[in-house]
Amino acid sequence: MFFASDNSGPVHPSVMEALAHANESYAMPYGADVLMVNVHTRIREIFEAPEAAVYLVATGTAANSLALATLCNPWETVFCSTVAHIHEDECNAPEFYTGGAKLTLVKGDDAKFTADALREAVEKEETRGVHGPQRGPVSMTQATERGTIYSLDEIRAIAKSAKAFGLPVHMDGARFTNALVALGCSAAEMTWKAGVDVVSFGGTKNGLMGVEAVIFFDPKHAWEFELRRKRGAHLFSKHRYLSAQMAAYLDDDLWLRSAKAANDATARLAHGLKQIEGTTFVHEPAVNMIFAGWSRAGHQRLHDAGAQYYIWEGALDGSDPDEILTARLVTDWSMTDENIDRFLDLVRG
Repeated sequence: MFFASDNSGPVHPSVMEALAHANESYAMPYGADVLMVNVHTRIREIFEAPEAAVYLVATGTAANSLALATLCNPWETVFCSTVAHIHEDECNAPEFYTGGAKLTLVKGDDAKFTADALREAVEKEETRGVHGPQRGPVSMTQATERGTIYSLDEIRAIAKSAKAFGLPVHMDGARFTNALVALGCSAAEMTWKAGVDVVSFGGTKNGLMGVEAVIFFDPKHAWEFELRRKRGAHLFSKHRYLSAQMAAYLDDDLWLRSAKAANDATARLAHGLKQIEGTTFVHEPAVNMIFAGWSRAGHQRLHDAGAQYYIWEGALDGSDPDEILTARLVTDWSMTDENIDRFLDLVRG
């Protein structure tokens, strides 16, 4: 019953097999391996972007930070949600890799922001001349850190607002495929066709050992990104072990099947929780993440049985067994129905 994070799940067996196969022979280093050529081709096909520049790094933090650094000068600011991953969970890495650019937080509901809120935030910046930050990229997290998603109309509207000010748009897609499956759209529709300039295409949370793709739809950014990746110590010498993971991920639609399995597991869990009297939801689950509350007594039963998850609000060791504590629950591709049902039984008591 491990619901702490999709980072906690196992690597998919197909990916492990691909890594073992890549280890059987020699290959050129630094991304010049044959597998990476195939990855380039497949990602360009999936995103319907034959000219896209495609690169691999090992972490989401590196993907986001290096992508934003490529789009952002040190004297600019990045516009993002108040709960964006680049704000809450990356230890100022975007600020570090951009050489000191700041983040401007845009308020909104359900861990998102709107085109109107973005426009208001942008208009407030670049009003103090040389004394204030200049306007820089817009970054949206899809899916968000609260398990919600931007609709295609919302993405298009935000991108339109950004482009009205001449600002590029970045998508933090650590859970890109979970959002894609939930929306039932194509990768192109959720990115460049909606106005996104660069996407961090996540794999680590969806069954890979550790690899993320950075995709620039305009290849004019390619050389600068390559230099920043090398200077930032994120160019792997034995790059084929990144390529092998991504190649396996894209083969036979493993990326889509894994995300669907994770989303389906959360849907089963959410449905079961909604049948339990007194359970509350902070957000309506859209992908593989739930923020829900139930009694302290239920939480204590779960923890006594060894369930792993984060209590988001409240304290497990309080005295009132009926007090509602909010939990964050995340499922991955490997979650079984049996574990979900056992978890629900313990919540019910």
